[in-house]
Amino acid sequence: MNPGNTWVNALIGAVITIGLSFTGFSPLLGGGLAGYLQAESPKRGATVGALSGVIAAIPLFMIMVLGFWLFVGVPGVHGGFPGGIELVVIVVMMLPMMLLWFGCLSAAGGYLGAYLHTKE
Repeated sequence: MNPGNTWVNALIGAVITIGLSFTGFSPLLGGGLAGYLQAESPKRGATVGALSGVIAAIPLFMIMVLGFWLFVGVPGVHGGFPGGIELVVIVVMMLPMMLLWFGCLSAAGGYLGAYLHTKE
């Protein structure tokens, strides 16, 4: 579609990652598609794949925080409204872990996608 256009390919891969997030390996698929569409070397495919994973991790993290807040933070459930320290702990601990997980898996997928593209 857009060979060499890193941001567009990363965004396409992120959309695929979010759309297939119910599977355990969606970052591999999204990063693989982004690397394949990049149509460059596997190293460049890994870069666009990692970018795709980081882009996809942000909205998924925000959905997770919203779900946690609705589950724990709703007044009247579990004895009242907590002070918000739970959300701070999630942001401090989960965001870097999600960025690392999605970024690394997507980079691996991007490398494989670019490798497959160069072998054609």
